[in-house]
Amino acid sequence: MTATFTSEGYDLDALGEGGKDAVLELNGEVTPAAPAETHPIKEPEQTEQSESFKKEGNEYFKAGNYSVAYDSYTEAIIACPGNPTGAELLELKKEFDEDVLEKRRKKALDRNIDDDDSKQYEPIPEFSPPVHVNRMKLSTYHCNRAACSLYLGQYEEVIDDCTISLMLNSKYTKAFLRRMAAYEQIDDIESALNDAGEALKTDPTNRVARDHVTRLKKKNDERLEKLKEETMGKLKDLGNSILGNFGLSLDNFKAEKDPNTGSYSINFEQKK
Repeated sequence: MTATFTSEGYDLDALGEGGKDAVLELNGEVTPAAPAETHPIKEPEQTEQSESFKKEGNEYFKAGNYSVAYDSYTEAIIACPGNPTGAELLELKKEFDEDVLEKRRKKALDRNIDDDDSKQYEPIPEFSPPVHVNRMKLSTYHCNRAACSLYLGQYEEVIDDCTISLMLNSKYTKAFLRRMAAYEQIDDIESALNDAGEALKTDPTNRVARDHVTRLKKKNDERLEKLKEETMGKLKDLGNSILGNFGLSLDNFKAEKDPNTGSYSINFEQKK
């Protein structure tokens, strides 16, 4: 089944040189180019072939042929000169994250022996990807392919492509918003809210990102409240199963809050 998305925030590319390479948003507007980051990198290699595939994909996308557009962007990704590839970047990040997790597990075990609490709050290291010679263009190709995957309902692919895109250009607002949409589709509201927040950080004037933050915060609060109620219900059932051995239940205990101190006292009531 093809998913339906709002047109806001789903433009393919920003303005190219002289406006000739502009790709309109689905609602007819144009989004400015994502701000470039400053890195001491080599001169970009020739990308005529990959750019040709990208333009081909743009035409298919505007025509609503998302499957063929997906293939064209894939060809652009393959044709883009430079290393590592997006897939290799993603694999490097996964290996890095797994290594960090294993080290944190080991440190958690070591804390049973080492009582130095100051070592418990070490910052989590972040993955620093190798610089790609054509990183801005490759970032766009992956983000464009993610736009196709959203319409095709391939949400895990959206997440992977946007993650690659953001490793290549960490200030790509559209990549955050597209990954946000995919996370929401798979019910990962916390991650969706985080990406909406990151999009707003990169572009504080972005009304779409701000609206998503407000909407997802409310949705996440409702999710947490429901989770809390379910947890309390399970704890109550567990407590009643234990107290039932003594002819009691949690209904025999009443919690009363002291209005002056805010503390609670537990009173026992014998039910007749």
